[in-house]
Amino acid sequence: MRQRLSSRTTSAGRRAVSRRAGPADRPVRDPGFLRPEPTARWTFLTNHAHVLILLSKSPDTVLREVATRVGITERAVQRIIADLERDGFLVRAKVGRRNAYRIRADRPLRHPIESHRSIRDLIEMV
Repeated sequence: MRQRLSSRTTSAGRRAVSRRAGPADRPVRDPGFLRPEPTARWTFLTNHAHVLILLSKSPDTVLREVATRVGITERAVQRIIADLERDGFLVRAKVGRRNAYRIRADRPLRHPIESHRSIRDLIEMV
């Protein structure tokens, strides 16, 4: 950072050099009322559940739309779909240039606390 210098002559006739205050020297004010409210809040369901629910209601939705509705990136949706496919919760079928997804609703939920319920139960609940 460059300092701004000013010179002045003292009463004794000597030149005095001093540093002038610049923008970096001013105290930073952080008015809380200017900060936007956080839009991302925690939810009871994971992004995996959100993607699964959306695809169950509209199996031919494009990933861009899923990403927008869930509030995550398209790349994150691709990773989630890969997870769901790999673990047998979702089957992808090519329809022309697009993909259509079939949910395997008979599969049990993964966590031990909810493993007595199926994907169908989750989708019906929402």
